[in-house]
Amino acid sequence: MDVEIIFKIAAIGILTAIVGQILKQTGKEEISTLATLAGLIIVLIMVLNLLADLFTTLKTIFNF
Repeated sequence: MDVEIIFKIAAIGILTAIVGQILKQTGKEEISTLATLAGLIIVLIMVLNLLADLFTTLKTIFNF
């Protein structure tokens, strides 16, 4: 596993937190929640892609 993916997830988390705080301070809490949810969905899609690659590799290794 590359360390690169961990940095990408951390960067998305940091950016989401910054955007969320800025939007909350400007009084747009609903949009802040949507921005946080969007960041979470992006990270979940990345993790699901990694899991799919893992299962494909396992399938290849064990000849299923």
